[in-house]
Amino acid sequence: MFKKFIICAIVACSAFSQAQQGTSSPYSFYGIGSLKFKGTVENQSMGGLSVYTDSIHINLRNPASFAGKNLSFYNNEARPVKYAIGTSFSSIKLKTNTATDKAENSSVDYLALVLPMGKFGFGFGLIPFSSVGYKLQSRNTDDQIQYRYRGEGGVNEVFFGVGYQLHDNLKIGVDAHYNFGSISNTNIAFGYNDQGQLLQYQSREVNRSNIGGFSFNFGLAFTKRISNNLELMATATYTPLANLSSENTSQFATISIDSTDKEFVVTSSEVDLAALNLANTNLTLPSKTSFGIGIGRPRKWFAGIDYTLLNTSEFSSNFISIDNASFEDASSISIGGFFIPKYDSFSSYFKRVVYRAGLRLEQTGLVVNNESIDELGISFGVGVPVGRLFSNANIGFEIGQRGTTSSNLVQENFFNVSLSLSLNDRWFEKRKFN
Repeated sequence: MFKKFIICAIVACSAFSQAQQGTSSPYSFYGIGSLKFKGTVENQSMGGLSVYTDSIHINLRNPASFAGKNLSFYNNEARPVKYAIGTSFSSIKLKTNTATDKAENSSVDYLALVLPMGKFGFGFGLIPFSSVGYKLQSRNTDDQIQYRYRGEGGVNEVFFGVGYQLHDNLKIGVDAHYNFGSISNTNIAFGYNDQGQLLQYQSREVNRSNIGGFSFNFGLAFTKRISNNLELMATATYTPLANLSSENTSQFATISIDSTDKEFVVTSSEVDLAALNLANTNLTLPSKTSFGIGIGRPRKWFAGIDYTLLNTSEFSSNFISIDNASFEDASSISIGGFFIPKYDSFSSYFKRVVYRAGLRLEQTGLVVNNESIDELGISFGVGVPVGRLFSNANIGFEIGQRGTTSSNLVQENFFNVSLSLSLNDRWFEKRKFN
């Protein structure tokens, strides 16, 4: 199984290194793009709920979940290594007061591995933090294109975390993230003569940022059996404010565009950002706090709620500034859970399937034209057993809405499909024979 994981790792790293476009949202125009959900398909299928942890799934949102006792398959020394890889596909319908459009994109969402070491557990992997992928244009009253905007890139994270079983009921953990990536924003201005005819040459501005730096996330997880059949879970995480470095370039060019929209550079020049103190800037990522609580019957059902506060108003960058946008503190609520008819059924495969559902309400923290951009998502999914040692494949669906058509903005109606593999293998098993 480890060889299969290495193959998946190579595929995933290739996708990340090619700056995959993980979004088609016009709201990725702002800041460092649309923030990606840091969680597995299992979490996403429950409305983003992350308070639930067990010994056969990886929880990317709380490093405390890396620690703890694991399932013993054949004897008390058998320990499972957990692997996870997830991908997604999104279809978006874009709507304004005057027009509609559609967009689609797909991406690799995470790759992770957790190793047990007694009371310790170590996790590492690769996940996207934000994604930029927009194509916009504005028109004047004569229906002529005035400006065309496009952006691509994003920020990814390599993480390493450690969890520790502090008490039978309490785990703590911390993970470190190295954030890296590049973002490119292009603006083309179209010129017209007095007769309204498009001029032969247009002006193009391209701004690029190469971003890098560390951030940290602290977590704890509490589990308590409150009766023979009921178990209580509670979690908390805190991500402090982080400062990343940004190496910036800016280029102006005179271009011509042919009938296929291919761009040809006539002349170009680099902007001396060093003279403006903008060649190297700091980018501040906001702090985040989350709490979760839930109750359930082990291996049967679970229901819980998460609340997350993201201090988006702390975001700042001297190089990124947009006149009609600002950031306010963001928050989100996730409600969800799962149900398993009979986890150890031998007579029916479908009785061992995990059925998940959830709801999330989110204030993104982005304010455009004095309108707060909110998001709603309804999700559901299933986890089906595959192979042996409690491995499973998961599929999740989400339908939702982001933004508004008020104040000349865009409303997005999206449908997401996510797929993942959550694999388990023996880490150590004492030999019975030499």
